[in-house]
Amino acid sequence: MPHVYETDGPAIYRESFSIIRREAELARFSTEEEPVAVRMIHAAGLVELAPHIHFRGDAVNRARAALEQGAPILCDARMVSEGITRKRLPADNPVICTLHDERVPGLAREMANTRSAAALELWRPYLQGAVVAIGNAPTALFHLLNMLEDPDCPKPAAIIGCPVGFVGAAESKEALWDTAPVPCCIVRGRLGGSAVTVAAINAIADRTE
Repeated sequence: MPHVYETDGPAIYRESFSIIRREAELARFSTEEEPVAVRMIHAAGLVELAPHIHFRGDAVNRARAALEQGAPILCDARMVSEGITRKRLPADNPVICTLHDERVPGLAREMANTRSAAALELWRPYLQGAVVAIGNAPTALFHLLNMLEDPDCPKPAAIIGCPVGFVGAAESKEALWDTAPVPCCIVRGRLGGSAVTVAAINAIADRTE
């Protein structure tokens, strides 16, 4: 017997979001935050993600305004940069990932740090007013926070900081939350990842969400 299943893409999305809104605890999110949280939950396939999602400093509106003004999106990994839907971006925004720049391995050796962290040194010309999307590497988020302690370092408009993993992920996100150098969004604990980070960026970029 052939399998019978929903074949209408928009209908699948509508029903998915309907299920999330029925099952997830979303009441604490603002009007602007709720659709972003829903997209993050959808990307994770986990309604239990909702309590772990936190926004600070009007992060959604700050990030959205920056994108509307043409700000670049700085990504820690290609999994993040490649997932961003270009047609959603309001100002043909540049999407930048420096991880595979030929200078990065040498920088990493000099810094005695990971390539993910070293790649952020190449963000400096683009960092002022940018939207940062870190979904993979805790070392990248930690290094960004160290960079931002320098008063001469350019500051982004907002940070979506959702690295995933067992070593440093929870700690790097707590460090972002505690220091709050700019408005931010985190997923507390070990959860997060590139797909969740991409979902947040795509939802922020698209006012129709």
